[in-house]
Amino acid sequence: MKTIIATLVMLVAAVAGAVAQTMDTRTQIFDQNFKSLQVKLSNNDYFPPVLMMGGDNVIEVRFDELSPELSYLRYSVIHCNADWQPSALVDTEYLNGFNYANIEDYEYSSGTFTHFVHYSFSLPNEQMSFTKSGNYLVQVYREDEPETILLQARFAVCENVVSVFPSVSSRTDIDYNNSHQQVDITVDTRDYRVRDMYQDLMVFVNQNSRIDNEVCVNKPLRVMGSKAVFEHNRNLIFTAGNEFRRMEIVAVNYPTMRVARVEYFHPFYHATLLTDEPRTEVMYLYDKTQNGRFTIRNAEADDSEGRADYIVTHFSLATGERLTGGKIYVDGEFTNHMFTPDALMNYDEETGCYVADILLKQGAYNYQYLFVPDGTNVGLTATIEGDKYQTVNEYAVRVYNRQQGERYDRLVGFGMVFSGR
Repeated sequence: MKTIIATLVMLVAAVAGAVAQTMDTRTQIFDQNFKSLQVKLSNNDYFPPVLMMGGDNVIEVRFDELSPELSYLRYSVIHCNADWQPSALVDTEYLNGFNYANIEDYEYSSGTFTHFVHYSFSLPNEQMSFTKSGNYLVQVYREDEPETILLQARFAVCENVVSVFPSVSSRTDIDYNNSHQQVDITVDTRDYRVRDMYQDLMVFVNQNSRIDNEVCVNKPLRVMGSKAVFEHNRNLIFTAGNEFRRMEIVAVNYPTMRVARVEYFHPFYHATLLTDEPRTEVMYLYDKTQNGRFTIRNAEADDSEGRADYIVTHFSLATGERLTGGKIYVDGEFTNHMFTPDALMNYDEETGCYVADILLKQGAYNYQYLFVPDGTNVGLTATIEGDKYQTVNEYAVRVYNRQQGERYDRLVGFGMVFSGR
């Protein structure tokens, strides 16, 4: 009997461990031969990858493989709940068509020192379309190795049946025109039934597409008829940060924005950027940016996707001394807003600078420096960039609801707002 009980305890523990285990669904590249992953709306490169059901837009996925030879690649999609964990739905419940398709749009590099193949595909398409709203994860793999995921990317499909009205102010519940910005949200559900407005809405807010400081709120301050109002919520107060820094590596025959020099050392071009300085004590200066995004461009060629070369880009940040208590990372869409070894800056004792060398495709890039304290996974802007209340930040709001008896989270509304506008 004791043996049976012990076995049952072990089984229960194993099941509990499996339930607690989560899947890493963040947009990222797993094979270092793949680069320049972008997930965009077909008609707007500077809008979050959120597809409206019933519309004529599509999601475009683009990336390169550093190889002179074509690979036979496929992709599949996974439906996820609001927390980006796989939902209980099976393929046939959220897709029309088969849950795999070959990537047939590709282009070989031309006139570049680095040989690569550029791939792209769009969703939905003739092979698959979506029947349910919510979060989706698309995964790319080789035809003969479906168990090895090469890269993956998040996007969302929205029913757009509730109206989302976000606003943002630098007059927050913790300071006034200082270092924070507060988001308020009104969700109008007049055309969609919600059983309990105080319990059944999940509202996610992110700043400049970052995932490390994204927040979720589900209890409105008040409900007025069909409207749920999320105001004076401490969780919706974000540090203001600063405008993203900008640089361009769009040419190899002459230096461009923030580039000190371009040289060729086999097998890559190398672009040394001008040394950056901390901006904590510097007065705020407005700059029109793309809120962390990047655009592939070769100023010396007509076809940027196939003729933009790869350049080892040397970042440097002059701090004068080593910072203790955490690490510094280069942050932007090109790092997938993740704190990976590729984005980590190392301190150079000789120059008194933090440095990082990142292989990037020619283009225009936004970036910033985040300080991540030891033992945490949230980047701080205050340490290097400073927090300026005037900063123009992009706030994206996603509203989810799970109807009674359903097994997935619907994405019922989406809204965006920019601070300082």
